[in-house]
Order: sequence, then structure tokens, then C-alpha cells
Amino acid sequence: MRRWGAQPSLPERVEKDMAAIAVIEHDAELMLRVREGDGASFAILLERHRAPVIHFLYRMVLNQAIAEELGQEVFLRVYRSRATYEPTAKFTTWLFRIATHLALNWIRDFKNERGQESLDTEMLDGAARQVRDVRANIEQTMVRAARLNEVKQAVEGLPAKQRAAVLMHKYEELDYAQIARVLGCSESAVKSLLFRAYETLRARLAHLSHDAGDEARRAQNLVQGAGKE
Repeated sequence: MRRWGAQPSLPERVEKDMAAIAVIEHDAELMLRVREGDGASFAILLERHRAPVIHFLYRMVLNQAIAEELGQEVFLRVYRSRATYEPTAKFTTWLFRIATHLALNWIRDFKNERGQESLDTEMLDGAARQVRDVRANIEQTMVRAARLNEVKQAVEGLPAKQRAAVLMHKYEELDYAQIARVLGCSESAVKSLLFRAYETLRARLAHLSHDAGDEARRAQNLVQGAGKE
């Protein structure tokens, strides 16, 4: 098992890159089929990308019901745009551009009305699985959930564009050029957004770097994200 934070070997990186290229090409091929009227190909794209898009939207708008609604609108816009689709960029870049645009518009229009959920269900489910694996007691579970929630709240507290950049960079693994296309700005502007965001996160989560445990290491890994590329 590879140690937390260790870099993958060259063969592992090559294998991962080849797999990613295959997925990218397949997405574009599927969307071209959708353009020609193939509904089954659209269903495959929906099944493959719906969960990551909704998870991204939830992290942006902090409301599961709104994230679900916006997710439906994202794929509705994809389908409506099928006739003019051209594979000039990665399908996921185009997809996240639509999702980010909708999320930023919602935040702008309903900033004072948005509801916030107190706990991230997915994170808690993940923590529960870890608890079962190591047979941790209830006190350890509560500490773990609290630390995970601290990381979540720190990201949620970022300005909307910084939060979008961090989510795409750290969690969706988009590179600077892809994020720039999604946000409609230059790569240098993306780097500036990420630098400010990670500096803020580093300050907010500094106390976790002194703690032991997987959650503290995860927080430390997050705030070191500015050096990813």
C-alpha cells in the first residue's frame, strides 16, 4: 500500500494518464453520437458524470436540493446544445463550465436566501466506513467527523470563484488551462485565485497540521495544493 502523500511511480502515472485519455476520447465520441440523435449515448454520459457534477454543485451552493436542480439544468443544456457540439475541448471542461456558470449565477441571485446543510453526508459516510474498518470507538468517530467538517467549512467559506477553482483543481483534478476555460479567464488569473484560496485555507486549517490522524494529513494535503503543478 502506498504511503499517504507518496508520489505514484512512473508506470502508475502512465497507466493513469492512458486511462484518462481513453475516457476523454470516449466522452467526445459519445457526445458526437448524441449530436446524431443517439439517446443511449446521452444516457451513458449522464450516468457517468451526473454524480461528480452534482457533488461539485453541492460544494458550490451548499444545498443538496438546489444542487440536484442545477444538475438537471446542466444536462438539459448539454442536450439542448447537442446539435452544435464540437469536440474542441474536453467534454468535462465544457460540462464544468456550464455547471460553474449556473452555480455562480445562483450564488449571485440568491446569496442571502441560500440554505446551508450542517453536515456533509458523503464525508460522514466515508468517516463511518473508516470507523468500521479500524473498529474505532464513538469518541474517535466524533473527532474525525469534526475535523472533516472543519475542512469542508473552510472550503465553503471561500469566495465563490476561489471555491470553484479549488474544487476543480483539487477534487476534480482539472489543470490550470482547463479551469481557465471554465471560468473564462487567463491561466495567470487562475493561479492567482488558487494562491489566494490556498493561503486562506492554510491559515484557517493551520491548527490541524499539529494533530495526528488521516483527517489532519488530508487537511495538510489540501492546503499544499498550490504546489500541485
